[in-house]
Amino acid sequence: MSLARQTDVLVVGAGPTGLVAALSLAGAGLSVQVIDEEWRPAGHSYALALHARSLSLLDGLNLGQAALSQGRRLESLALLAGDEPRATLRPGSPDGRFPFLLSLPQNALETLLAGALRAKGVEVLWSHRLASLESHGDTVEATVHRLEKESAGYAVAHTEWAIAETLGVRAGFVIGADGHRSLVRRALGIPFEEAAPSQAFAIFECNAPFAGDEQRLVLREDSVNVLWPLPNGRARWSMEVTAPEVSAADRFKGRLTTLLGERFFPQLDEAATRALLDQRAPWFASRAADVGWSVEVRFERRLAAAFGGGRVWLAGDAAHVTGPAGMQSMNAGLAEAHELASSIARIRAGKAGLDRLEAYGRERLAEWSFLLGRRGGLRPVVAASEFVARNVARLLPCLPAIGEDLPPLAAQLGLEVERG
Repeated sequence: MSLARQTDVLVVGAGPTGLVAALSLAGAGLSVQVIDEEWRPAGHSYALALHARSLSLLDGLNLGQAALSQGRRLESLALLAGDEPRATLRPGSPDGRFPFLLSLPQNALETLLAGALRAKGVEVLWSHRLASLESHGDTVEATVHRLEKESAGYAVAHTEWAIAETLGVRAGFVIGADGHRSLVRRALGIPFEEAAPSQAFAIFECNAPFAGDEQRLVLREDSVNVLWPLPNGRARWSMEVTAPEVSAADRFKGRLTTLLGERFFPQLDEAATRALLDQRAPWFASRAADVGWSVEVRFERRLAAAFGGGRVWLAGDAAHVTGPAGMQSMNAGLAEAHELASSIARIRAGKAGLDRLEAYGRERLAEWSFLLGRRGGLRPVVAASEFVARNVARLLPCLPAIGEDLPPLAAQLGLEVERG
């Protein structure tokens, strides 16, 4: 399949955010082209849990039941101080249709979304990298490089990616859903500022059919640790670890070493992960089996200075990144993608103006300024326990909720939301 020369919307990035944007656009009757510079979908990934609002969104795209059939319902969130239970929260959304979280690995979600998109006649063009963007009136002109592997070297042969072809596409709008190293964001010249210190996590999976249907958030004096039960009797831990300091200019999310899932690292072999389990979750360690896939990941906490402008807009990790405990960035990205698609559809139909997108940018920037601690935060009230009050600063990025769903979840801990 070749690159369309003209389309209503060019979506850059084929992760969950980009696929939701494309599927929503196609459902509204707009032509859409999706490109991604990677040569295939993700394998292992660190995003794996859907909030109630995301499930409502998928249900609106006729994918709700398919997602539920492949995922694992998590009925509650337990907050622990070490190995001592301190609180149990019940996640949900205002409409009450999905009073649980859904544990569904990102690659499984991407497969569902890509299949639905393919059924609408839209295929992802892999190995296509955005090179430049230029806005001209009501059109955005994009230059795209089609990449291919070529052999190189003499004494030691190897392959590397090269530009096979330079292509042009004219689009009415562009959605940048191309992750934390977003080429769309860079083409717009938007700074991606560090909002808070980064965190490093050891992430690993194991067999744990006993894990039940509860997410567990284990707070220790020196770390945040999260247990996510997975489908098929598996479970994943994300355990905060101390990593060597790297300058802010050189750090970026998820790339302490190499691509996630492509390698196993000595510091995270089974002996090391079992030692972490023994220390931080002894109630779990003795029963865990087959500790397998593992990686050490640095998660940046950054926020774009703007979410776009004119006819080019950002969604998901292209505009914000945070830690993995609350799965906030991906879930927010899905909502942002759907909102952008709905707004663009209304604009193309003559029912709204570009000011609708400007409002999107202001609202998303304000929300993420709050989520990343730049203004406002959580405040304990009389009902909050001493443990919760003492850890309130660490809880905001750990709660699996955003937007309107956050205040009722925080209230279960005796916390109020102050957006500043």
